[in-house]
Amino acid sequence: MNAPPVFVVDGARTPFLKSRNTPGVFTATELALAAARPLFSRLPIDATVLDEVILGCVIPGPDECNIARITALRLGCGVGTPAWTVQRQCASGMQALDCACKDIQSGRANIVLAGGTEAMSHAPLLWKTAMVRWLSQWQKAHSPFAKLQTLRHVRPAMLAPVIGLLRGLRDPVVGLSMGETAEILAEKFAIERSQMDGFAMRSHQRLAAAQTHHHLTEIVPIYSNEGKVYADDDGLRSNTTMASLAKLRPVFEPAYGCVTAGNSSQISDGAAVLLLASEQAVNDYQLPVLGRIHACAWAGVKPELMGLGPVYSTAALLQQQNMSVGDVDYWEINEAFAVQVQACLVAMAATNWSLELLGLEEPLGKLDETRLNIDGGAIAIGHPVGATGARLVLHLLHVLQQKQARCGVATLCIGGGQGGSMMLVRDP
Repeated sequence: MNAPPVFVVDGARTPFLKSRNTPGVFTATELALAAARPLFSRLPIDATVLDEVILGCVIPGPDECNIARITALRLGCGVGTPAWTVQRQCASGMQALDCACKDIQSGRANIVLAGGTEAMSHAPLLWKTAMVRWLSQWQKAHSPFAKLQTLRHVRPAMLAPVIGLLRGLRDPVVGLSMGETAEILAEKFAIERSQMDGFAMRSHQRLAAAQTHHHLTEIVPIYSNEGKVYADDDGLRSNTTMASLAKLRPVFEPAYGCVTAGNSSQISDGAAVLLLASEQAVNDYQLPVLGRIHACAWAGVKPELMGLGPVYSTAALLQQQNMSVGDVDYWEINEAFAVQVQACLVAMAATNWSLELLGLEEPLGKLDETRLNIDGGAIAIGHPVGATGARLVLHLLHVLQQKQARCGVATLCIGGGQGGSMMLVRDP
């Protein structure tokens, strides 16, 4: 039995703003609202018709517990509209869309706002356990003398903060950072530094062209309290050259590595939201349709090879739909690292890797790179982890519309060793 269709009515995202080692202008909630409010301003409905709100977010701030609920209330949905937050690391925004699809297909909802938001620049600084214990003792000491006694136990090392963002980007099971897993792929697939830098340069060139030709129509401007307008992704380096990239030092393996800040995704703040609806809701409210979410697949991989997640989830998705790589018109693969995308492309195209990784006698197929990330990717755009999955889906729908194409796949790797792939269809 075929599942009921789930339509994407419309969507919007903020510009992705590069983190510059200080808390950014906007919180994650403010970013989500900045994307959602303009979306409803151009539709024939308001937020009160929503059956639920689902947002992905990995590191919400201390005042953003269940950030989807906070966003829903501030958006004007009304107290009766349930809202919940999901966390699947880099794929949190895509997970929110998948959850919304399932609720619509099951009949539990007719119209849902889903997507993701992240303010990575606001990631917390934490105290080490020893310092937390000392603070507890300090609180218990009521007299001045007792407090003075506790000061004797403070050590300088206890005062060093734990950087939450760096800790979150490290896999606790295998003890590797995401960048270190990228270095493993570089060695495993014999991908050289020049290849990575070439891919990174292309990402910036494609984003520059997309901005010049106004292809990123899903972006809505965002305004700070000081009146400053942010209208474009601001991590673009349009003057990037192979020479400038070659000057950057490896970050994760300083002596022998190849992964640099220049061929890795940017730490960013941003949000992306989509309005999903059943066929009944589309008809009842006379809503436009951007496309359909046709199918979704998830897969697990070894954490140390987490960058290969898209290979596994895409294999599952294509098998599920009895399709091949050649049946897909356009692709979005998140550029966590240049080498990570390049390793996926090799693994999909080569028989030996398909056999070793997937147990398949035939490779998935060679992906046409002129149809991959045609307007740039996270290396140039940025990668606010909770929002990226939703950004990929939203932009791919716009690509299908601009190119008058029918089918696309958005996919990304996930920290901890997973992959997610979502198939989108645009009906004539």
